[in-house]
Parts: sequence; C-alpha cells; structure tokens
Amino acid sequence: MAENVQQLLRGLLEDDGPAVRYDDRSWTWREHLAEASSEASALLATVDHARPVHVGALLGNTPAMLRSMAAAALGGYVLVGINDTRRGPALAADVLRAECQVLLVDAEHLPLIADLDLPGVQVVEADSPSYDALVAGAAPLVPLREVEAMDTFMMIFTSGTSGEPKAVQVAHLMVLFAGLTLVDKFAITRDDLVYLSMPLFHSNALLAGWTVAACSGAPMAPARFSATGLLDDVRRYGATYLNYVGKPLAYVLATPEHPDDADNPLRVAFGNEASERDIEEFGRRFGCTVWDGFGSTESAIIVTREPGTPSGSIGQPYEGVAVYNSETVEECPRAVFDEHGALLNADDAVGELVNTQGAGYFQGYYNDASANEERMRHGMYWSGDLAYRDADGWVYLAGRTADWMRVDGENLAAAPIERILMRLEVISRVAVYAVPDEQVGDQVMAALVLRDTATLTPAALETFLAEQADLSPKAWPRYVRVAPDLPSTATNKVIKRELAAQGPTAGDGVLWVREARGTSYAVAEPASV
Repeated sequence: MAENVQQLLRGLLEDDGPAVRYDDRSWTWREHLAEASSEASALLATVDHARPVHVGALLGNTPAMLRSMAAAALGGYVLVGINDTRRGPALAADVLRAECQVLLVDAEHLPLIADLDLPGVQVVEADSPSYDALVAGAAPLVPLREVEAMDTFMMIFTSGTSGEPKAVQVAHLMVLFAGLTLVDKFAITRDDLVYLSMPLFHSNALLAGWTVAACSGAPMAPARFSATGLLDDVRRYGATYLNYVGKPLAYVLATPEHPDDADNPLRVAFGNEASERDIEEFGRRFGCTVWDGFGSTESAIIVTREPGTPSGSIGQPYEGVAVYNSETVEECPRAVFDEHGALLNADDAVGELVNTQGAGYFQGYYNDASANEERMRHGMYWSGDLAYRDADGWVYLAGRTADWMRVDGENLAAAPIERILMRLEVISRVAVYAVPDEQVGDQVMAALVLRDTATLTPAALETFLAEQADLSPKAWPRYVRVAPDLPSTATNKVIKRELAAQGPTAGDGVLWVREARGTSYAVAEPASV
C-alpha cells in the first residue's frame, strides 16, 4: 500500500483509465502523469537543489494546475498554492514567505505579478509555447528525493478571514488519510467522476476533492465555480461527487429551481460550513447526499457529522478534541439549555476548540514562528474557533475567537444567532458581528443577503425574531444590513472584519436600526446609488 502521494501516483503511471476531463479534452492517467513527470523533470533541471525546492502555482482550476500537483508529488518537491485573490505586496509576500524558487503562472494571472518585486523567483509562463517545448523535451524524471510520509506535499495558505494568511505545510500522509477515508465513506470507484470547482490552491479542494480522485483512480474535472453553471457541468461531465467549502450551496440554491433539477448523476456533495437548511435543501433539490463536516486547513481539529447529529451541531469530535477556556486552560463545562433550546451558560460553556493531544496532522506554518507559538500553547493546538458541547458530547460552533460580543454585560457568540436567522426562508446568507455600543461594550449587527427575488420588511423580521423562543432578547440585532452580497474569500468564507470595520452603515445595501430598548426596526439609510 502507498505510504505517500508519490507512491500512490506511481501506481497509476501505466493506467489507461480516464484521469482528467476539461471542456472537450480528456487525458488518461498514463497521459496525465507522463506530462506531470516531464514537468517535474524540467523544473528540477532549473532550480538550485541547495535551496528548498518550492514551486509556486498561480494557476486557475485547469489541467495545468492538476499537472503541477501531480508533478510535485512525483518529483518529490513542494508545491505552493498561491491565492489568486491576493494583490500587490500581499501577493508578493506570500510567494516570498514560502521561499518559492519558481512561480508557475498562466496568462490569466500574469498581470497580477507584472509590477511585483520577486527577488530570487523564476517566473515561468506555464501555458506558453516555450514552456510546452521545455516540458516536452525533458529528460526522464529523476526525483529530487524519495518522499517520506510526513514530508510536505503542498503548502496551502489559510483563508485569511481573521488575519493575514499563513502557509500550512500539508503532509503526504494527511493527503492519503483524507482521500482513503472519503473513498471508503462514499464508496468512490473508478466509475465515479470528481468535480473540482473549489480553488485548487486551497485545502478543501486538495483534501476533499483531488485526493479522492487520486486514491480511487476516478477521473476528475477541474472547473471555475458558477452557481448557474454547476448543474450543467455535472450533467456534461457525468460528475458523481463534488466538494465544497463556505457558501457555494447557498449560491446554487439561490438560483431558480426547475422540475428536473434532480435529473443528474450527482451522488455525493461533501464539504464544510453549509447551513443545516442548505444541506437538506441541496440534497432534496438535486437528489444527492450532502455530508458536511468540520476541519481546518491545519487538519488538527476534526469533527464529523454522524447519524443522530442534533440540530445546530456539527457532530462528534475526534479523540482528543475538546472545548477549553483559554484563560484557565481547563475544559469548559457542558452546555445547559432551557426548554426552548437556548444556551443558558454561554460564559462558562463557550470556549476554544483545542486538540489536547498536540498538533495532530498539523506540521506548522512555514517560516512563521510567532504564528506557530500562538497555535501551540500548553502542549495543545488552539484552533481559534469558539464552540460548546452538550451533555452527550455534540459540538456546536460559536464563531471565531473574534466573534465574542459583550452586550449589556452578557457574552454572546455569533454563530448561534446566525443559525437562528438562517431559519428565515428568504435569507440566503448571513453574517453576525459586533459593532461598538454608544456607551460601552458591543451591539449585535447582522448583514443579510436575500434569496433571488425574495423580499423582507422590517416588520416581517421583527415578527420572525419574536417567534424564536431560543433567541435571547439581547441577541436581537440592533443593526441589520440588507445587502446584495457579502465580502468573501476565494473559498466563499465571509470576511467579517471588513463588515465590522464599516460599522453600522448600509454599505451598498439598506440599513435597518432597532431602538435601543425596543423591538421595532426602521429604515435608516436608503440603498446606495
């Protein structure tokens, strides 16, 4: 059995089964991996082997990116996924922090680096005729090294929703573990097809998508995510499995429903951060199983949904994962609920998700000692995610550590309020965050995106909130922004710090304000023109 991705792909070198489909082109595994081997050989001939052999990839979801991923595995060097939503000095800093000797870039992304200072970095146009000729003429591959299980396969930057992105070192073993687990869980075979529309520079695409194809020998279809085009792609390619992260299910569900939506080959959608409503609705509408889990890019905290997972919970944690008070460094008491399901002891029960056994699969952030020290404290991994557990051990997310709000002397967490707001059918996406109180502490603000063609009035929102028995009066948003969209990362995660920095304003939407001690909302600011 393969012990790393290098060995795994070597087992497919002479496989004539389908590997990649893209538009009207296709490659067998033999063809795909022959190209990858040639690319690895060509790049290894140009780099300094005395320096870390790190190859950056500023590429879209294309066969070129898939080739570069396979090339890194076969060649025994590290591929660095570069986030194509970064700009200017921030983009340059990512490339340099990861010590990339080579930066592969395609024509679409070449303008992003036109004016950047990248000392010591060889920029290679990966879709140019000269590069094609270089790869085609490469000598037979002699790998940089025979890979070991805990060697880094890829460096992947965190999403940056709560700070500057950091380069996570993803080990070969973690890639195999994730892929083999999902292949077994969903009975993926060579007759399936893996649809890859999440950014391939991100961990979700690697650990919930690409590795599923590699571990099963199933073909894969890379694509740019489109809410309106996803179903057409699923039908065109015969996709049976797809991965997602963030809010793409909500985007798809916001499109008009058609009677034949379930007439498609999709069996499984696997990912994380979808709302309960979207999980159920996507499965019903498209006739597939949706399985939502929880795991960070660092892979140190894993929580899985199981049969019987209660409403609002993300599932049961892996062994060693617990909820701790960061000040006392003790495990938090279990949550206590009232008869309506409202959390009664948030101050005590809400804490930070930690791995008490250490770093798990987390290999550390590359070239970032201070970030590693912040994550690894008291011999445990601290995730930065707030959560609480009920008496039976089920985990409920409460947001990020920055999502604590102090309202009228009471601590509130954002995620439970978001879950309640998502019960309102007309809402497609929501973000809850703190804005400063006029006197002291915080006020709750919510930014809402409505479903296409849906409407919501201040009075209707008030009626809905009043009907939610598990919503504390202090958790009623003081400010509500009804917006056309929310700022988000390339992986569809809302960037709350941008919303919070704007304060209680309408932005490009409409602002509703509730009286300080009342329940009625009134329009405070018209839509921007």
